[in-house]
Amino acid sequence: MKKRASTTNFWEGERCEYCNGIIREKKTEVSRKVKGKHILIENVPTGVCTECGTRYYSASVLKTIEDATAGRRKAMRELRVPVYSL
Repeated sequence: MKKRASTTNFWEGERCEYCNGIIREKKTEVSRKVKGKHILIENVPTGVCTECGTRYYSASVLKTIEDATAGRRKAMRELRVPVYSL
């Protein structure tokens, strides 16, 4: 029987630099405005502080976000968003 490779949490044992809270990995959404257009990136692996909510991103995730915002990745779909003005 083969042993499964153990998957370790990138953020295991890490603490928040602001409040010393525990950082847990969660999938989040990141929105950016690029050249006047809004983009949404889903399912982003993010380290999130359980105390203050500060978000942390690994270098590889930041590179992927950069590729998406620079147009080097193809969007999976497009959404229509209602806009209101006050």
